[in-house]
Parts: sequence; C-alpha cells; structure tokens
Amino acid sequence: MSKDMLVAIGEALIDLIPDKTGCGFGDVTAFYPKLGGAPANVCGAYTRLGGKSRLLTQLGDDPFGQKILRELDSFGVDVSCISLTDKANTALAFVSLDADGSRTFSFYRNPSADMLYAPGNIRPEYFDDAYALHFCSVDLGDFPMKDAHRAAISAAREKGAIVSFDPNLRFQLWKSKEALKQTVTQFIPLADIVKISDEELSFICGTDDIEKALPSLFKGSVKLVICTCGGSGAYAYTRKASAFSEGRKVKAVDTTGAGDGFIGSMLWKLCSLGVTTDGLAELSSETLRECLEFSNEFCSLSVQKPGAIASYPELNKINI
Repeated sequence: MSKDMLVAIGEALIDLIPDKTGCGFGDVTAFYPKLGGAPANVCGAYTRLGGKSRLLTQLGDDPFGQKILRELDSFGVDVSCISLTDKANTALAFVSLDADGSRTFSFYRNPSADMLYAPGNIRPEYFDDAYALHFCSVDLGDFPMKDAHRAAISAAREKGAIVSFDPNLRFQLWKSKEALKQTVTQFIPLADIVKISDEELSFICGTDDIEKALPSLFKGSVKLVICTCGGSGAYAYTRKASAFSEGRKVKAVDTTGAGDGFIGSMLWKLCSLGVTTDGLAELSSETLRECLEFSNEFCSLSVQKPGAIASYPELNKINI
C-alpha cells in the first residue's frame, strides 16, 4: 500500500466571509458561507495539487454540516471518516477583512460538534496509507477532541507517518492566553514538523527572532521548523541546514487559509520528493529552499482570490 495520504484532524467549519473589505463587523451588510477550518484547508491544498487527503472530525447533523461534507467531497477530500452528531451544531466563524486582506474572527462554537469528537472515533486503519498527520491548536482545548488528537498522533507514529503541527493561534477561543501557551508547548515536542508564523513567535517562544527561538522549538521529535512571514517570505530549519525564500509581491485580496495553504503545499512537496520521517532531519539547504519556493508561489496565487480551498491553485498553475 502506498503511503501518500495526508490525514488531518481538527475543526471543519463555515467561514462567513463579508461582502466588503476594509471595515469592521459593524459595517458589513452581508456574509457568504465558505468552507473553512485549518485542517480542512490543509487537506484541500494537498488535494488541489493532486494528492490524497482524509479529514478526521465531527460535524453537526445540520445544513452547514451537510454543506461541508458536499464541498470537501467535491474537492476530492476523503470524508468517509467524518462523524455526524445531533449533540451540537457545526462551528461557524464570522470574518471581517482589512484593506490588506488581514482577518478578524468571531466564533460560534460553545460547544460545536468538532469539540465533541472523542478518542474512540480514532481507528488505527485510518493511518494505514498515511504519509503525514497534520493538526492545529484550535481543537486542543479542554474537551474530548484534545484526547482524540493524542490518539491520532500515537496511531500515526505507529504507522510511520510524519506528524505536522501548525499552532494557528486563535486567542479568543481560549479562557486564558496561558492555557493556550501551555497546550501549544505540550504538543510541539510530539510533532516532526512545526510550522509557525512570525506573528506567533513572540507569544510561543518569548522572542520575535526565529533563530533565537529555535532551541525552544527543536524539542522532542521536532526535525523541521518552518517560519512564515506573510509577504516577506519564509524560513525553514533543520538542526543541520536552513533556507529562506522571499515572498512574492502581489495584491492580497483575502489571506484566509494562506498559512494552511502553505503547510498543505509544503507537505505535498515533501511527499512528492519522497522525504520520510527520518529524512526530514537530513534535508539539504537546497531542498529546503525548493520546498519554500514552491509553497510561496502556491500562496501568492491563493491570496489573490477570495476564500480558502476554492482559491488554492492546481499544480499546473504553479510556474517554478
């Protein structure tokens, strides 16, 4: 069995995108429902490039949950392992967009269906064909989904899959910033790849200098650290090598899902190169830069269109 499947665990939700940018929620007159949620977006990016992906989550048995299932399926994401429940609704995230495409969120999930996804939902066979497991921090709060993540990480490791973690901080979803920081620092050592943004560095690592932050990121199983800096580019580090790729100068319409697209395309690129869990630590500077260039190009195309998965380019659109 080929090991080329990306498995992601966590929230799938509806992003309610405003009808205009450059204003706050109070000035928006309409919102349009779009498929969202970081793990779902990462699956979408991987699949748009021609890969195979599978999402592990739970949705409300409601119209929004059905919409997510239909759209994920239409993008080629395996939805056979997604649970439905009548115990909670599908999560919603209202989004406002600044003039430069930056976002502000207002979440409706107290609780949402994804939060109730439990360890018992995780089956070892979900990872038989897994190249990597990806997760974020949104669903690592004090509810059953946190323990489902631990079960998934354990199952993925037993099958030899790479484990990828993007903290993807959403402060308003946590009772305290300290609880969020403690949780993120608990899960970083469980990953082989950690993807972090420049805006998250200071909070997680106590410094906004990526090279000074590396000792606090290379913990436990971590072999590859990726730091994205929006339009300014991205860095990648192993313990032996490093690389930088400049960002593309484009007019950003909507940055929703850009970071998810970056790590999703990066995981696809690593898989296409045949990079294994052990091979991550041995990546050369040249290969690291090749991967960064690919993902920067992917994201530069994505942010010029609204939404997340629908904005992600297919492989034949990436000209590098």
